[in-house]
Amino acid sequence: VQLVESGGGLVQTGGSLRLSCALSGGTFDDYTVGWFRQAPGKEREFVAAISWSGGSTYYADSVKGRFTISRDNAKNTVYLQMNSLKPEDTAVYCCAADSARGPVRVARTYDYWGQGTQVTVSS
Repeated sequence: VQLVESGGGLVQTGGSLRLSCALSGGTFDDYTVGWFRQAPGKEREFVAAISWSGGSTYYADSVKGRFTISRDNAKNTVYLQMNSLKPEDTAVYCCAADSARGPVRVARTYDYWGQGTQVTVSS
């Protein structure tokens, strides 16, 4: 299973970006998919996750109301729409896939990880 992220970039405070996570080499709707981020000098943190069916979504408190996670199983892709971006959102964002239905906010739950995409929010 391979995960490839895209859509990162440089944006001003208050701007928006949409990240994509494309999965290949597996049956897409077997997997819960999560997004995590890591800023320089900080630990990796949970951002959002979506169940295999798309029926359940989960968010970190820091992004709730600003970020929206969704999936298109026909395209084997999960999206993270990020609005009202803040400088503290600056980080490398990685998507991850889990087939075992473990705790979605815990990084070690996930079996497969992408390489990440950089998001930089300027003040």
